[in-house]
Amino acid sequence: MTVTATEFKTNFGKYLELVLHEDVFITRNGKTIAKVVNPQVSAVDTIRGMLKSAPHDLDLDSLREERLSKYEDHV
Repeated sequence: MTVTATEFKTNFGKYLELVLHEDVFITRNGKTIAKVVNPQVSAVDTIRGMLKSAPHDLDLDSLREERLSKYEDHV
């Protein structure tokens, strides 16, 4: 979700609850200035969710290889 800095300040508690389920991007003058994330969700879990065929036992090395192979496909 994307919100303005004013909206975030005004409804801080609401966005603290929301961040448990999704990242919150804060904007000022139309530019993203911050990203609030749930500290209980690891980067590996986030990346795993973005991959099409991600098994539950995917590790950092596998993620790195997948990312590099996608990069090489586009170059």
